[in-house]
Amino acid sequence: MNISRRQFGLFTVAAAASTSSAFLFESPALAAVNLDDPRKKDIAMQIVCSAENSSLNWKAQYKYIEDIGDGRGYTAGIIGFCSGTPDMLELVEYYKTQKPNNILAKYIPALRRVDGSDSHAGLDPNYTKDWATAAKDTVFQQAQNRERDRVYFNPSVSQAKKDGLRALGQFIYYDAIVMHGNGSDRDSFGSIRKNALNKAKPPAQGGSEVTYLNAFLDARKVAMKHEQAHADTSRVDTAQRVFLRNGNLDLNTPLSWKVYGDSYRIN
Repeated sequence: MNISRRQFGLFTVAAAASTSSAFLFESPALAAVNLDDPRKKDIAMQIVCSAENSSLNWKAQYKYIEDIGDGRGYTAGIIGFCSGTPDMLELVEYYKTQKPNNILAKYIPALRRVDGSDSHAGLDPNYTKDWATAAKDTVFQQAQNRERDRVYFNPSVSQAKKDGLRALGQFIYYDAIVMHGNGSDRDSFGSIRKNALNKAKPPAQGGSEVTYLNAFLDARKVAMKHEQAHADTSRVDTAQRVFLRNGNLDLNTPLSWKVYGDSYRIN
């Protein structure tokens, strides 16, 4: 019997339907969503903000700036750009390419000089005020978003995906690189990951995701305790480790956690 393509399609659909009517009503499994999904990314920003700024309102932090006494000079903006590390300098330099006559451009020579130190030389007395003024500019806000992604978010999420980690693991990498940077010193993200790999294999190498993430968080805590300013490890113990213990590898809401004794929730 000759069957046309259209008839064949109708025949196979009918046959499948007659096999089990249950298939018609079965919902497809939801695919895991990575951290670079806009909703997941916003959740990540809120959790980091709870640790960095004691708030979930990360979009209110563009104007934030203070010296927190950690040896890195001024800490500022949505992700804690520091005058004592290259990220603040690179941010202000990029802002100048987008808006040459912006209020912070005049500080670029001073930022170059203080990079690597806790000095405020050439920045005081008006830098903090001018930063807050610049933060009202959407061009500067977009520059902060861009540098956050370029320096911190994209590299950490990319590496986590290569290691076979889902959204929680991607966030754990992101939070680590925000605090420790992506350098080569003993407490950098790269060193933390290397120490974790010495203890467990990630999923991409056939290991258990939970076992590997616990090893990574253990290594992260060691690095945090090397520096007095980061000695409080609650952002690991009562936040990330809680999500992991609950088996929430996709970082699905609702989420409840504590940082520095303060409670937070995202529904």
